Amino acid sequence: MAKKKKRFVSFRTILLILTAILVGYVIYQNWPDIVETFEHLKDTNGFVLLLLIPEQLFMYYACGQIFFSYLSNRTNVRKFTRGEKMRISTELNFVNHAIPVGGVGGLAFLTYRLGEYNVSAGQASFLYIFRYAVTTVINYLQALIAIIVLLALNLIPDEAKWIIPVALLMNVGVGLFLWFMVYIASSKKRIGFFAKTVDKLSDIFITIVTFGLKKRIFHYEKVYDYFMDIHESVKIAKENKKFLKKPAIWGIIYSLCEVGTYWLVAVSLGRPELIAYIMVGEAIGSVFDGIVPYGLYELGMAGVMIALGVDFTTATIITVMTRVITLVFTIVSGSVPYYKAIEGKDGE
Repeated sequence: MAKKKKRFVSFRTILLILTAILVGYVIYQNWPDIVETFEHLKDTNGFVLLLLIPEQLFMYYACGQIFFSYLSNRTNVRKFTRGEKMRISTELNFVNHAIPVGGVGGLAFLTYRLGEYNVSAGQASFLYIFRYAVTTVINYLQALIAIIVLLALNLIPDEAKWIIPVALLMNVGVGLFLWFMVYIASSKKRIGFFAKTVDKLSDIFITIVTFGLKKRIFHYEKVYDYFMDIHESVKIAKENKKFLKKPAIWGIIYSLCEVGTYWLVAVSLGRPELIAYIMVGEAIGSVFDGIVPYGLYELGMAGVMIALGVDFTTATIITVMTRVITLVFTIVSGSVPYYKAIEGKDGE
């Protein structure tokens, strides 16, 4: 009997090394901002900044509860302990914010992490999309409320009123996108057509990228099974709408915490009145979140705040400080749990 060849480097080792490189890249890219943030710490209220620690931990927990409160209704899913919920939430936050791979990285990690609890790839994908749907809708509703308040107080400059139709179009766009996703996922026939389309497009893409050396990346059967899994999750959710009540509430709480993080930094700088500007900037900036791997979220948010009349220095400092503080906290709180999870040591 032939002996199995031993691999010198495991896939997990490669993944851990790659993660370390990506996190190092993020730190390198943010180094000027990190230095600037430390320089501005003397201008802040330290007690208010310390409130970010429990606020961030609660935000991680709220994000996790979007998934766990739904999965608690599924009898086939292994139960989560409180410690496991917090660890997975912290790990997911680390992947989403400290590794510049966009939202797809978070989905891949969530699918991998929840697999040991009998959560299928389709279920994890459904919950991930649901989380983004709820938080995005709440972000845009917050933005509309903030814009109405700013208009009522006559605080939006005439040259910045383009933000109003942009915010409205984003709400309409999000609504249409969510409707389209549910429309596709609600029919086996449409799922089959969508799976065939994805399969063909992926084949074309891989053929072009590899110059014809590889002509197939997925098998249609696996793609179809994956989307059918999502279809079953959508079907169950539609038949048991009460299952979505708690996840939706936690999604709202999570969205409020996201805005609250920026607001606490603004309060530490003595600018609590900027809450409405932050709400609008955060909503429009989040268009890039999960789509663009790195960098444009903060640029978009600061740009919108400046357009609305917030002075350049203040808008930039709030955005940069929040980014750096949350990045540092994310790396400190999430790197060890993430590495243990990848190494398979979690819970030992």
